[in-house]
Amino acid sequence: MKNIGTTRAAGNLASPGSAIPGVHGAQHGHAVTERGTRGQVARLILELGPSTANTLGSRLGLTPAAIRRHLDNLISEGLIETRTARTYGNRGRGRPAKLFVITDAGRSAFEHAYDDLATGALRFIAQTSGPEAVAEFARRQVSELERRYEPVMAKASDLTSRVQALAEALSADGYAASAGPAPAIGAAQLAGEQICQHHCPVAHVAAEFPELCEAETEAFGRLLGTPVQRLATIAHGDGICTTHVTCTERVTKTPNESGGL
Repeated sequence: MKNIGTTRAAGNLASPGSAIPGVHGAQHGHAVTERGTRGQVARLILELGPSTANTLGSRLGLTPAAIRRHLDNLISEGLIETRTARTYGNRGRGRPAKLFVITDAGRSAFEHAYDDLATGALRFIAQTSGPEAVAEFARRQVSELERRYEPVMAKASDLTSRVQALAEALSADGYAASAGPAPAIGAAQLAGEQICQHHCPVAHVAAEFPELCEAETEAFGRLLGTPVQRLATIAHGDGICTTHVTCTERVTKTPNESGGL
């Protein structure tokens, strides 16, 4: 679930930067409109993830010049940044598409104010329809992430590549994820990989509703095609969300390691 919020002001919710002191009359009205539209652009980037200027302009009904102006201002304020779209296989001539993504500062401007609203909504669902309804809501929310990641995962040839592809996709969505080998665990001594997420947009909500974490973990297992186990979560006070990915191959020990000759 994307955690989309705004800053609090006088008990109401207002877009970041909507209050501009020292501007009056018609000038004030124009400045507030500009700030409001800029907030909509930033919010849409947060909702959609990495997006092109054309996509943002089309969704908001803005001209190319207008969307560029708002994007430039958001970049100068440190709320968004640019990156080059990844390409797979052969591509035609021309420059790679430029994507606009939310920064940590931009995400912080949004992420906390709606935590109470989201938590209250989930409490209402739990009270009126039961905990299974909360779990179903969580599964539906994560299904969109799963749908977007499936084409990327399909290009990976083995488990290690799939784990790396998943970590990169998560990072592109702001989870600051990394991947690498993990120690073998369990009596069967199965080898594994490990995914670490250093940021969680819904940590405050998931602290009360772990169904969000559970739905995400289930999606990881489906995307990777192998059992996974969540070992730690930011929502429960750990510094990193850590997921162990089980390899189906048993770890073999050399004679010296097993105590033989």
